[in-house]
Amino acid sequence: MGGLILYLHGFCSSPGAMKARLLGAEMARRGLAGQFLCPQLSPAPDEAVADLTRLIEGCKRPLTLVGSSLGGHYATHLAEKHDLRAVLVNPAVIARLDAGWFVGEHLPFDGGPAFQFTHKHAQQLAAQVTPPTPERYWLLLETGDETLDYHQAQDFYFGCRQSIFEGGDHSFTRFPQLLPQILEFAGI
Repeated sequence: MGGLILYLHGFCSSPGAMKARLLGAEMARRGLAGQFLCPQLSPAPDEAVADLTRLIEGCKRPLTLVGSSLGGHYATHLAEKHDLRAVLVNPAVIARLDAGWFVGEHLPFDGGPAFQFTHKHAQQLAAQVTPPTPERYWLLLETGDETLDYHQAQDFYFGCRQSIFEGGDHSFTRFPQLLPQILEFAGI
């Protein structure tokens, strides 16, 4: 009985995101489908963290977080709160961003219903910023990220294991090639 991977998708994304599907399929291919969790995250930051906290506290097995974009922010907050390890993929570094950047009406990428991200939600994100404990993390960055400046994550996660690749984009194009190493990092 091995550990679990909890995948945290990004802003406006879903469990149907490409990286979530790829990771889930790789685990299923290895006979580990039951060890992969990827819930739909609430667009309200405090609700997302509360839901994830309940899920984490209910797990009876070792758990590794994999967070992409805004999911990387949540992964950092939760890894520090629950003494977990995390792989961060082109993470949003709220400490270096104006959280007001998210404010407004948004349509999920998968075509779900529109939602409002408010100034109160931006304040919730800012309140969740937690400095990282370096040995917990593996940071995956592509320099061609058109959404987030990779330097922000490189600096915020200074001292953490970092793999920085030239080119790519916010989707992190090298994700399929790194699946075996991600599972190894998770001890699976």
